[in-house]
Amino acid sequence: MNQIVQYIRREEWSPYVAGVLLGIVGVLAVLLSNSLLGASGAFENLAGLVGKALAPKVFDNVYFNFVMPPGITWGVILLVGVFFGGMAGAWTSGTLQWGKKDSANSDSQWKRIFGPQTWKRWALAFFGAIVLEYGAGIAGGCTSGLAISGGMLLAPAAYLFIAGMFASGIVTALIVYRRRY
Repeated sequence: MNQIVQYIRREEWSPYVAGVLLGIVGVLAVLLSNSLLGASGAFENLAGLVGKALAPKVFDNVYFNFVMPPGITWGVILLVGVFFGGMAGAWTSGTLQWGKKDSANSDSQWKRIFGPQTWKRWALAFFGAIVLEYGAGIAGGCTSGLAISGGMLLAPAAYLFIAGMFASGIVTALIVYRRRY
């Protein structure tokens, strides 16, 4: 038991252990909630919830009434769980740096490539998240929804998405880091 606790507290886990655990979570999600893993729709559910409260006429349309209804859905609960699960994982490994000076910009590779400005890192992360969410909408799901859950179901679209994700990641890394990584 002590070895398991020590393993849980490690900063990095084996990708094989993490993959097996993710597969178990995916199967349990289907068995216990009758839902697949996927969080990108949660942002639309939350946006619709806020939008209906602030501008009900604007958000009274087919998309927010039928396709992506506003509210606290399974995806929103999953998104909250992922956030707090990540926080718990960082806390147990001793790497949680919430609110510590320079914690948002402590990566030496980032500083070498882009400089030490924290605002630049936050701006790029925000812009990247917008692009990712838009791409997830076009692709029909995010990495967790399309690649993981779709892969569990052996959906061809999942494997096309995974190939595209890896290819675009390689191209993006070459463009951003200009072979300096």
